[in-house]
Amino acid sequence: MSMENSVLLWGGLGLLMMLLEIIIPGGIIIFLGISAVIVALSLQFGLIDHWVHAFTLWFILSLLLLLLFRNITQKMVGGDTRIDNTDEELDMFGASVEVVETIGPGNRMGRVIFQGSSWTALGDGSEIKPGDAAKVICRENISLVVEKVDS
Repeated sequence: MSMENSVLLWGGLGLLMMLLEIIIPGGIIIFLGISAVIVALSLQFGLIDHWVHAFTLWFILSLLLLLLFRNITQKMVGGDTRIDNTDEELDMFGASVEVVETIGPGNRMGRVIFQGSSWTALGDGSEIKPGDAAKVICRENISLVVEKVDS
């Protein structure tokens, strides 16, 4: 392959990779493209003259650009940094449930409907009948602890 074809190949691949960053975001492909354009310029100005040198320069430049500038560009561009709640028990606390099987008196377990699923439920010792309003106090293993809500 002639030197002119190598310059066009490296330059074209570099520009293509930089344009692909629009389609495949992440801040990585653009640095590979910049490295390829630098290799094309190095070939054009005679700084390197062999395909082994071209691949070596591209590999080293790509690593350096990624290590040095990715964090900087991520801070400049930003992105979605929302962190959602990962503690499911916090979402349960205070939620209303539908009692479908009598809970209590005492330690007698019953059943409630919570988030579309049937759960075993424990009460506070009093009797909670089907149809009564209740709310979740906490979760005990795979059962919910509920208390009757006075209406």
